Amino acid sequence: MDSAVYRFGQYALDADRRRLRHDGQRVDVEPRALELLCHLVEQRGRVVPEEELRDRVGHGHPVGEAAFATLLRTARLAIGDSDTRQRLIRAVPPHGYRFVAYTTVASTTPAAMPTAPGVPAGAEADHEVIRFCRSADGTRIAYAITGEGPPLVKTANWLTHLDLDRTTPMWTHWFDGLTRGRQLIRYDERGCGLSSWDMGSFTLDNLVADLDSVADAVGLDRFPLLGVSQGGAVAVAYAALRPERVSHLILTSAYSRGQQIRAGNDAERDAAEVDLNIARAGWRSQDSSFLRYFASQFLADATPAEWDAFAAYQRQTTSPANGLRFLEEFTRIDVSGIAHRVTCPTLIIHSRDDARVPVAQALELATLIPDSRLILLDSRNHLFTADDPVWPTFLTHLDNFLSE
Repeated sequence: MDSAVYRFGQYALDADRRRLRHDGQRVDVEPRALELLCHLVEQRGRVVPEEELRDRVGHGHPVGEAAFATLLRTARLAIGDSDTRQRLIRAVPPHGYRFVAYTTVASTTPAAMPTAPGVPAGAEADHEVIRFCRSADGTRIAYAITGEGPPLVKTANWLTHLDLDRTTPMWTHWFDGLTRGRQLIRYDERGCGLSSWDMGSFTLDNLVADLDSVADAVGLDRFPLLGVSQGGAVAVAYAALRPERVSHLILTSAYSRGQQIRAGNDAERDAAEVDLNIARAGWRSQDSSFLRYFASQFLADATPAEWDAFAAYQRQTTSPANGLRFLEEFTRIDVSGIAHRVTCPTLIIHSRDDARVPVAQALELATLIPDSRLILLDSRNHLFTADDPVWPTFLTHLDNFLSE
């Protein structure tokens, strides 16, 4: 294992020496429970199957269900967690666990070299700062800077909350993957998360101005831009309208036209209206069955329990009134008329069987944007999950593209 100290809350876990400290005081933990904790912390970017954990703590010897439950409970209690609260070690049905606490990493190797000019040896790779700026119309926009290295800006998309995303299974692995060797700049959309929930005007020009305000606040002149889901439409608009600022454009699960705009016949228009009405009913009533249907479009291969967790997270990101407005506005967004003005190299990545945005939208983007390349991955998920087999492939394509 790497010589590293993982810090979360008031705890410090020395993975090399197998030592856990709380406020500087050593915490005595049964060795196999400490082994389990170390493995979960080191693998915090993914869901760790229970069988893998059993193999790890058993060192080749079988570990029964009752014994494993005891070790897991011991590990949780050692860091102030419990089976019911699960603030740090979260069960992910059907048979896995993930360490979800915000964690920084410091090297214990004396000879470690600085990762960048001015960055001391052992600086935390996932150090994060949340700040605020004002858009052109005065709307408060919250943004976060995570990691060290060349910048990557992620356009805002609905279903984010800067203060919660680092511990949300839906997003945790995205930050771990996107901040390796680079600095990630992300922000909450107006109307959700830590940005102002008083949305005021909500036009494409407003969303472009919001991104401008974040880039100005961070001090970025030219940068690569990542757009996910409906954030892809905003990214296309920004790259088309601010070509001098965007060096590379990456679009994932994106579209140029919302569902109502791209509906080409009565059947598609009916389907778009039904989809919107189901989502409306869910947000107005907060009925879990409607929200579960909505969640299943984003995470097609997830379990019902994970859909319910997704629905619960939705309710934390914004108000029902704003949720309805997001749904209605983004189903009518259309950047197809300006996509041809994008001049930077563009990478388009999409699931072949995306249950939320059909692959035809990726093909349309690839046709509209000059100098673009299209990669289709064998997945049904709209948002790639940590245990989706294509997740490492996505990161590889992104890394290769940004290194060109």
